[in-house]
Amino acid sequence: MDSDGGAADRVEREMAHRLAPSAALLARVAAVRRELVEKVEAAARERSSPMVRALVAGSAARETFISDRFDFDLFLLFPTTLDRGRLEAEGMALGRAILTSPETRYAQHPYLRGRFGEFSVEAVPGYAVADGAHPMTAVDRTPFHQAWLAARETPELVSQIRLAKQFLRAHGIYGSEAKTGGFSGYLVELLVLRFGGFRPLLGAARGWSIPARVAHDPDAKPRVPDDVALVVDDPVDPARNVSTALTRRNLAMFILAADRYLGDPNLEAFVIPPTRPVDRTEGLERARIRGAHISVVTMARPRLVDDILYPQLQKAERAVATEAERLGFAVVGTASAAAGDELVLLLEVGHRTLPAVQVRFGPPVGIARAEDFLGKWAERGEQVVQGPYLTDDGRLAVETIRSERQIETLLSEAWSRLPVGKDLRAGPPASIRPLSEVPDSAALTEALTGLLEKRLPWSRSRSA
Repeated sequence: MDSDGGAADRVEREMAHRLAPSAALLARVAAVRRELVEKVEAAARERSSPMVRALVAGSAARETFISDRFDFDLFLLFPTTLDRGRLEAEGMALGRAILTSPETRYAQHPYLRGRFGEFSVEAVPGYAVADGAHPMTAVDRTPFHQAWLAARETPELVSQIRLAKQFLRAHGIYGSEAKTGGFSGYLVELLVLRFGGFRPLLGAARGWSIPARVAHDPDAKPRVPDDVALVVDDPVDPARNVSTALTRRNLAMFILAADRYLGDPNLEAFVIPPTRPVDRTEGLERARIRGAHISVVTMARPRLVDDILYPQLQKAERAVATEAERLGFAVVGTASAAAGDELVLLLEVGHRTLPAVQVRFGPPVGIARAEDFLGKWAERGEQVVQGPYLTDDGRLAVETIRSERQIETLLSEAWSRLPVGKDLRAGPPASIRPLSEVPDSAALTEALTGLLEKRLPWSRSRSA
């Protein structure tokens, strides 16, 4: 049942007031936007760079940012005739000319992250394309996104966008980076615009089923992968789905949170709940209580940005779980984390050791391979502890004794053929040990917390 609108109005007015940047911060942000463009244009003139245009885009340009979470996105646009190598070299040179402590990052192509005064800035090269529907790189649509949103966002809608971003942030689903798999800032702004505000967006979302579709252009046909959670066509490029990074789990969280908030609007819905970390000692005790066993895969962290690293780590998680199930272990859950120089992958199974006996099934009686199966196991008679015999469905079977039974040994033997990320494969061999034999570390604590502290955000608030 919905609460009265007055309660929601009071909550949202209070939260909007808390989230609104101060006049001094807005003035400083506006000044930095101008300074960034002026300085990079001066640097371009000094080195006779072919840069066509520079602009600050994103939440810092539209003032849709949350005060304690934002940086500046500076886009350096070059002629479409410039080859990719020169584009990257010129963009990096201009970024280094104006930023302090620059670090090279990688997406579709290199970009720089550095400091400009007290602010963090990403300097990203791209092409000055004529049409956002025909980009040459992934960032070429950005000026068109900026213009489309800036022409439609009013001060009231900007306030509503901040509410939506903080609501998603409090539920752990804001941010399209691979580690989070949540809502990008651009997606949030499009959704708030589409539905006319924060609460109307929640009202629509509570009725969604997965996959859901939100159309700006009824005739748009964005490309949609099989496992998509949400389809939102890009008004700048109708063939693009804006929400490809959003996972089904995170969309489900949003639908559930929207329904809960509309039934009981409260300020806690906008507050990031505490998470109680689970260290090795507590992890061992939890596993004992659960009657389960936790295996730990540790690897050296390759020098990769998170958006490249995490998909490979998540792929390794799936591969280890699949192999454990194939071997006959009952998988309870998995988790992974990266911290410092270490990667950790956890696998929780019902038992560490498989039964000594293993059933090996043959073909049904009545086909030619049945004789081959009988002959094969007649030659290996010393390995057979029972059989050959017939199962209830008419298949041949024998029972043998396993040479290896422990999960860590079996996974170690299988690791080289598992489909893990190529960069994880390139490093030193992974170590696979039981939790009892692994030292505590930041990555282990983060992974154990993810494995053993699965709670809805509002449940964490109550238990804190």
